[in-house]
Amino acid sequence: MPGSALHVARTGLEAQDARMRVIANNLANVGTTGFKRDRANFATLAYQDARVAGQQSSSETTYATGLNLGTGVAIQSTTRIATQGTLNTTGNPLDLALDGDGYFQVELPGGQLGYTRAGNFTRSSDGLLVTTQGYAVQPPITVPEGVTSLSISEDGSVSAVIAGQSSPTELGQVTIASFANPGGLQAAADNFLLETGASGPAQIGIAGEGGRGHIRQGMLEGSNVNIVQELVDMIETQRGYEINSKMISAVDEMLRNANQTL
Repeated sequence: MPGSALHVARTGLEAQDARMRVIANNLANVGTTGFKRDRANFATLAYQDARVAGQQSSSETTYATGLNLGTGVAIQSTTRIATQGTLNTTGNPLDLALDGDGYFQVELPGGQLGYTRAGNFTRSSDGLLVTTQGYAVQPPITVPEGVTSLSISEDGSVSAVIAGQSSPTELGQVTIASFANPGGLQAAADNFLLETGASGPAQIGIAGEGGRGHIRQGMLEGSNVNIVQELVDMIETQRGYEINSKMISAVDEMLRNANQTL
């Protein structure tokens, strides 16, 4: 029994350490554009059934309750909390924010598509609308030389007034991706999410249609991390880690006493 208790307490330490890592990552990204905080989900490990409820206790009776011994806890999964972050005005015409659900599409190296809420875009040397890493927004939008003003409407229509012209020129359309299960997207570096079998295929459409959010030009979405909530979770995790550490010390003392007695 003491050896089993040591194992259970060890799983508690590992689970709380993993949760603290999730909290640390949330706090580290408190200033990251478009970041969505994660929540750690716990699950019990397998139970050892020393006696099953309903099992025969005599020839005429059965046990009303069982004897089930747990083997600990583990982090089952992390859930991305997709609440809207604060929209901050930047005044940069190439900064875009999504007010509502959906993701911008970006072509990553190798041709894979990445999805992001971070709309801090810029213009490449070729005039393409790209991320700060140089990855092109999809579908491609080319901003020609000599543009005096650039306008991106709430539905993603891109137009620009070019020097020497009196009327604006249509440059393209920024479309928005949505997913049946956005929680199934795989988190990657540089603010990107990747499609998985759990997320379902990307459904591409116009901003503001089919439940997709509207595009806000000259704004960026801030992180949705709540520092106060993360600090509360951190303290709770620290207390959980401490109590599991004390459990290991208590079981170790029990073993020491048993060895001295025997």
